[in-house]
Amino acid sequence: MQTHPCRLLVILAEGAIEPQLVEDVLRLGAHGYTIVDARGSGRNGVRDALWDADRCIRMEILCDPHTCEGLVEHLQKTYFAHYSISLYVCEVGVLRPEKYAA
Repeated sequence: MQTHPCRLLVILAEGAIEPQLVEDVLRLGAHGYTIVDARGSGRNGVRDALWDADRCIRMEILCDPHTCEGLVEHLQKTYFAHYSISLYVCEVGVLRPEKYAA
């Protein structure tokens, strides 16, 4: 099996900002994304999605390093001060790299 290097950006965020995140991610160069509903507990308490205002999402983006860095910088400047949002980045190996290249 031959894999190709890629970055995985994972965004954990309030569901209320999903439309803005989708717009930003595509505008800043990602070729696509995956979003799933998320529940959990952390420093800010429990998010169990029992009502819309408490809904969280997990957004995953596979992209090249340049796109990832631009996304992280934008997300930090735009959302960190006002919303519950966490990011993490992983180096991953993908098959079919043409799906994720700039």
